[in-house]
Amino acid sequence: MADDEIDYNIVFPDAGISERHWQGTKEPVVILLGWAGCKDKHLSKYSSIYNEQGCVTVRYTAPLKTVFISESFGYKELSSTALKLLEILYDYEVENSPIFFHIFSNGGFMLYRYIVELLHSDKQFSSLCLIGAVVDSAPGSGNVRGALRALRATLGPKISPVLRYVLLALFAVTVFLLRVVLYPLTKYVHKNHYDAVQERPPAWPHFFLFSRDDQVIRHRDVEVFVESLKQKGVPVDCFDFGSSPHVGHFREFPEEYALKCRNFLVACMKDSEGTELKKRHRVQNP
Repeated sequence: MADDEIDYNIVFPDAGISERHWQGTKEPVVILLGWAGCKDKHLSKYSSIYNEQGCVTVRYTAPLKTVFISESFGYKELSSTALKLLEILYDYEVENSPIFFHIFSNGGFMLYRYIVELLHSDKQFSSLCLIGAVVDSAPGSGNVRGALRALRATLGPKISPVLRYVLLALFAVTVFLLRVVLYPLTKYVHKNHYDAVQERPPAWPHFFLFSRDDQVIRHRDVEVFVESLKQKGVPVDCFDFGSSPHVGHFREFPEEYALKCRNFLVACMKDSEGTELKKRHRVQNP
């Protein structure tokens, strides 16, 4: 694959299934942004929720180096990835369909941040119809311990113990210095994903799924973020699964999770169609 390409998967539903669920209207395109280290075989289980609903799905997970290294040092490598993801909609001629996001953990939310920024600033995407977003186990802010747990899980057991501890130590020092100690200064150069989206959020509805037992993303971070969006007039809802682990809500509660996602998608579609046939949700002005 060429250097300027990204490794994504797109699935088109059976025409009969789409017609049964959406009855003549354009079926939604659901863009799933995986967590750091997520394998496509795992992300495909989530996309099946929407494929069975007659949706087109696009699956993508950002490389580890962009999540744990580029973002930590303030390199906006994910910005170009965000542009390529949006261009896929035009490549497959689905840019006139309703667009819906399903985002996982900070790894997915970091990429979502740049997608939102492009929708703020790039006129070529001004006609896209954004209808909603599900956010699973995100966003979190300034949690070095949680970030270390995420990196440890991502590295897995195959890497040597010595190398693992070296990488974890380097990562911890870097994140602590740049994203905690020096952040009051470095934020003027590169805000983190949490602050960037919180300060200038998109206008479409959001549904946050989290758990108080999450050991990577603090539930309080999600709750504060939700309240901030509400104060800015963004339609937002949330649900606490209580006992499930980080990005483990679907695994622990598959039927409830799938039902909540589908119901939210249907509600977003009705909202988009009901208020105005050609309605376009746009990002808010700062």
